[in-house]
Amino acid sequence: MTKSQLIEKIVAENPNLTKKDIEYIVNNVFSNIKDALGNGDKVEIRGFGSFKVRDKKSKIGRNPKTGEQVKVPPKKVPYFKPGKEIKETLLKS
Repeated sequence: MTKSQLIEKIVAENPNLTKKDIEYIVNNVFSNIKDALGNGDKVEIRGFGSFKVRDKKSKIGRNPKTGEQVKVPPKKVPYFKPGKEIKETLLKS
């Protein structure tokens, strides 16, 4: 599901709200999650899951074209851990 599909679904379920309002809310929620992760904070949404940033150590990689060894610098990567309700929903599928 894309962000625009999510917005359309919310619009269909909430005819009393305008599409513009819903788009603003969805963009604001995603922006706040992104900002919190950028600050190194953990974002937890009960019943859905949690987002956090993990540190990856530097390592020695390999250039796939030449086979030459390359040093890969350390980096931060986003990580999502699904909540209990999502796990249960997936088990039912």
